[in-house]
Amino acid sequence: MSTEPGPPPSPDPGAGVDGLARTRRALHAVAEHVLAAARHRASGHLGLAVTPGGFATPPFGPGGRTVAVVGTDLVVRDGDTETARGPLTTLREAARLAGIDPGGPAAVYRLSTPCHPDEPLDIDPSAARRLADWYALGDAALRRWSAEIPADAPSPPTLWPEHFDVAIRAGKINYGVSPGDEAVAAPYAYVGPPLPPPNLPAGFWNASFGAARTWTEVGSVDAVVDLFRQARRHASA
Repeated sequence: MSTEPGPPPSPDPGAGVDGLARTRRALHAVAEHVLAAARHRASGHLGLAVTPGGFATPPFGPGGRTVAVVGTDLVVRDGDTETARGPLTTLREAARLAGIDPGGPAAVYRLSTPCHPDEPLDIDPSAARRLADWYALGDAALRRWSAEIPADAPSPPTLWPEHFDVAIRAGKINYGVSPGDEAVAAPYAYVGPPLPPPNLPAGFWNASFGAARTWTEVGSVDAVVDLFRQARRHASA
């Protein structure tokens, strides 16, 4: 029996497109101004990882601390011991639990979200669960795809706080899964070959950066991997 994630849950009328976008923006702010901030201040590194129920920092610091978003909670662990947990209410409170002041690594890259420490975080639990499921599906697809193309020297799947996508780079091509953004509202999988994208086949390259397919078009690990496979083949044609 497969243990890979299935398709994302059907849209929840209680959350809707607007609820999904608000939740994505709030979680993106937490990723930049709390998780990436905590890891960068301790280690100089930014990348995050997909984890059950959400996303987290890799272990950092002498105690192996991790800071994670699990559903609508922030969870801090030192080694195997949970040392703090609380609901995501504001960036200031989340940062307090993580042991830092809120504020992303603006000296490293141009931050994508504003830091309003005391503004309530608008997170819908259903939307957060749907996005976590989408990340899990994307992470599984990227790992399966990486195993297919070892000669392309794929990088490890990383959730980047700047664009809030989980992605790899392999053979000069970027493969990833996004929770949506200002250009494409729905969560989507994408492939970014060296620009400009090849012209053929007609219609395959449907985005300025390459190819994008929403989660209603590629709603399984198999479908996302097939998109990656087709794009690699077309990019090298």
